Amino acid sequence: MDLQAFLHRQSADYTDTRALGRCLRELVEAGLDQLPLPGSGRTLERFQRLAEVGGHDLGLCKLYEGHTDALAIIQQLGGSPTPSSTWGMWAAEPPDARVRVTPQGQMVALNGRKAWCSGATVLSHALLTTWDQQDRQQLVAVALDQPGVTLTDQGWQAVGMGATGSVEVLFDGAEAQAIGNPGDYLQRPGFWQGGIGIAACWYGAAQSLAERLRRHCGHREEPHALAHLGAVDSALHAAATVLRFSALSLDAAPQEDAERLARRARAVVENAVEQVILHVGHAVGAGPYCKDRQFARLIADLPVFLRQSHAERDLAALGQHVINGTWTL
Repeated sequence: MDLQAFLHRQSADYTDTRALGRCLRELVEAGLDQLPLPGSGRTLERFQRLAEVGGHDLGLCKLYEGHTDALAIIQQLGGSPTPSSTWGMWAAEPPDARVRVTPQGQMVALNGRKAWCSGATVLSHALLTTWDQQDRQQLVAVALDQPGVTLTDQGWQAVGMGATGSVEVLFDGAEAQAIGNPGDYLQRPGFWQGGIGIAACWYGAAQSLAERLRRHCGHREEPHALAHLGAVDSALHAAATVLRFSALSLDAAPQEDAERLARRARAVVENAVEQVILHVGHAVGAGPYCKDRQFARLIADLPVFLRQSHAERDLAALGQHVINGTWTL
């Protein structure tokens, strides 16, 4: 079964984190989590699969993207994930929630609090960023079903993306395995390549919303709705073009620094998605917000998921990259 067929069979009514976890496990059991690696020559296929899940349900996409990103990172850094495992990728680093790591034989011990741990209650394992005794960032893999790991109900009051259960997790002497060397998580080429994958998730959700507008326009002649559809089409076309170009660029030079490429792609897609949200809402009115459950969930989830962008802070970083460059056609 391919991914689209699998998703078509799902109800797209994930009421809580347990439902998302069950669906993720089914995806893993069906082998539908085995995506081409970024820069492998099939990066567009990876982006397409992420977009498909994003268009189906963003809560599921959050867990699926984190799981597939973790698998890619482990492979890139020379590790091997436990068969049939489900993974989170937890890299948020707020100043009041840091995990420290100390050597413990062939393994390491974890102590501290980790914030924004999506799917913590339904996953078997997680990759997370920690800090060693020299204050260097170290990526570790940890099994969540062990003493020393406490899953809290704290830190998550969201309505949009609420089902992801992105709670805080406490570590008290939990055993983990170091993945790669200190600094590898951010320094590897795959870091920025994965950042473009997030934009593909945004695109998939926006495309799904846009399909509602397309159907709306197909049922009745409304000049203003058609104008909104034209605006949506141009925004999605720009986003898709950038994602395709980014995939080709990564495949052509998989070891090059992709930061500028990723920042540009994410900025273009973020702007396109915001335009889609605006124009679709203006065109279709209150009906789908109130009567179409999947639409209502997407329109509530997408602005929250989109905030994985840091808005003007990311644009300022992009500005620093291009301040001495030129633009050519």
